[in-house]
Amino acid sequence: MMIAAMAVACLTASAQNEVGQFTLQPKVGMNIVNLTGANYPTVGTSTENSNFMVDFALGVEAEYGLAKNFSVAAGIMYSRQGCDYGEYTTSNSGWDKNQRKLGYLTIPIVANFYFAKGFAIKAGIQPGFLLSANAKIDGKGTLLSEDRDIKDACNSFDLSIPLGLSYETDNVVIDARYNLGLTKINKSKEDIQNLGLNNLFNRDYDDCKNSVIQFTIGYKFAL
Repeated sequence: MMIAAMAVACLTASAQNEVGQFTLQPKVGMNIVNLTGANYPTVGTSTENSNFMVDFALGVEAEYGLAKNFSVAAGIMYSRQGCDYGEYTTSNSGWDKNQRKLGYLTIPIVANFYFAKGFAIKAGIQPGFLLSANAKIDGKGTLLSEDRDIKDACNSFDLSIPLGLSYETDNVVIDARYNLGLTKINKSKEDIQNLGLNNLFNRDYDDCKNSVIQFTIGYKFAL
């Protein structure tokens, strides 16, 4: 027990964080995204499950050291999110591509605990503001292709909980997070129908939420 406690103490002592230091970190990365509950209607009562797709994120994060092993950080990111319904074919119609692409300005606010040299676990809250939303369908057969602006059918505000782990070496920071969406992205059934966008995300207009796995790499420098 004593040996284990000493090992933990040594690891904690070597954590990379300076009290009172303010740093800035430009970062860029990859999003693996999906929309929970977004099962697209097809023939009859059938639906096509939404799938993860790859998109991107970029922005900057500021961090302030409050204690030897603890800091707070806030960022501003452009994050592309949404889902992919894959390829679908029936006897006379279908699609080669059917995607929902949502562009957000997100503001991740996280607490960092440095538990070993270079390593930090993090958790916080992330408000997001919708900048763009598109439904892109490459149809075949009787289904027409379209690239439609659907921003008016989506809620302008999104709230997520970011949970993650980062590793820093020589001022380079590799960060992995899961952003769990708390708020629904689609407006009410009546609003969507009034826009002529029936069954935009699913048949029953159920709530759809963002689900984002985000990997970024950044360079941290002190101010």
